[in-house]
Amino acid sequence: MKLSDSSYVKQLKIIQHLNEGGKMKNKHFINGQWLASANNDTFAVINPATEQVISHVPAGNKDDINKAVMAARQAFDCGPWPKMSGTERSAYLKKIAKIINRRLDEITEIEVLDNGKPHPEAKWDIEDTAGTFEFYANLACELDEQPEQSIALSEPGFSSKAVKEPIGVAGAIIPWNFPLLMAAWKVAPALAAGCTMVLKPSEVTPLSALLLAEVIEEAGLPEGVINIVTGLGASAGQALAEHPDVDKLAFTGSVPTGSKIMSMAANDVKNVSLELGGKSPLVVFEDTDIDKAVEWIMFGIFWNQGQVCSATSRVLVAESIYPALLSRLVEEAKKITIGAGDINGVLLGPLVNATQFVKVKAAIDKAVSDGATLVTGGERPKNFDKGYFLQPTILTDMTEDSFIWQEEIFGPVVCVKPFSTEEQAIEMANNSRFGLAAAVMSKDLTRCDRVAKAFRAGIVWVNCSQPTFVEAPWGGYKQSGIGRELGQWGLNNYLETKQITRYDSEEAWGWYIK
Repeated sequence: MKLSDSSYVKQLKIIQHLNEGGKMKNKHFINGQWLASANNDTFAVINPATEQVISHVPAGNKDDINKAVMAARQAFDCGPWPKMSGTERSAYLKKIAKIINRRLDEITEIEVLDNGKPHPEAKWDIEDTAGTFEFYANLACELDEQPEQSIALSEPGFSSKAVKEPIGVAGAIIPWNFPLLMAAWKVAPALAAGCTMVLKPSEVTPLSALLLAEVIEEAGLPEGVINIVTGLGASAGQALAEHPDVDKLAFTGSVPTGSKIMSMAANDVKNVSLELGGKSPLVVFEDTDIDKAVEWIMFGIFWNQGQVCSATSRVLVAESIYPALLSRLVEEAKKITIGAGDINGVLLGPLVNATQFVKVKAAIDKAVSDGATLVTGGERPKNFDKGYFLQPTILTDMTEDSFIWQEEIFGPVVCVKPFSTEEQAIEMANNSRFGLAAAVMSKDLTRCDRVAKAFRAGIVWVNCSQPTFVEAPWGGYKQSGIGRELGQWGLNNYLETKQITRYDSEEAWGWYIK
């Protein structure tokens, strides 16, 4: 049954608000105003659980992006935002967090409708979104406490200091797997630093970004500080990446798209941060409690339908416990409740759209044709005629150079292989072009520390998988990206460092004039 009758009514009201009532209908948020697209084109937004159209949003193009960038440029160059103290900006960020918390249920419902994830997961995401704004509100205040750093110089008569300043106009392109939370990871630190921004949400899940525009409007930010343009990647996304008045690009998404964005940014030598894909390993040693291992394996790959860049989708298990662990994992995976995200007790919702469903299903079929064993799953669940649902899938017996072992699938698909020694496990774990995350499980914490240091990955979990904290850095090695988000590192993404050196003597320096 549905979460509740009141929840269903709430969803209908939200859809009505998006489609019929409100100033935001078929509009971008540019320079503090709700504006229609330059060409008046729109595209449909689909509920992945029902395959029904729930809304239409503007299909922004180069003209819309240019208008948004010009608004952000004016707001940065001439507006009050970058000149405010960190404490003043902090007050706005705290207000945004407060409004998000007040509208928590409403935004959660729209995230479920738009993305398909189970309601408890969506609610957690929106709570984390508010928490991200609160965290960077506090960091904004700290900018006032340490406005500059004195530098000791070797040459007498001179003094020098380093100051941090906002980088300028930031362009942010965000993915569909955590729609509003990924927006917050970029918007909140950019605002805290004093930047202005143009945000382009994924065309697959644009709705919560438009609700964020409403929140920003209510919070009273100066015009042009945040501009939100919906549109396709090939039009709006490319126009933002190529725009010469954008000083900084922040992107989360696939490696191929990240590579294209990096190439576009190179034309103007833009500052770029990229959070890209992963094929993260989880190494389970023989002294690990099997039930605990199975719990973390499942959380590491089936949370958010496996549509997580850091998902631990390659599981390496010590030979001595491999049969028992695999049997237990299969048993528990078969128990997972599948369904629409607004149904009580559902732990696995649909994949985000038809394209993703076809892509994941094709990867599973290819794995089997290449010689892997399909232990469980791999099909649309019975009695699901509509929606992009896929069973939790476990594969074994693949080779280390196979597509399924090496490439990111971005679905509820886990590959499991045995290993014999610690050295072999490390070698297998690091044998990847990705390096976003990795995990190790053992009761021997000295061994865990040793293995964690040996992993070539930007995020390492010990005796767990996937916990993410706004205070800690997030980002990867190798083809998993450039730079770090979250924590102080996320704020530094949007700050430039300037050297100011002064000659303190009243006399001529005496280099040319003696």
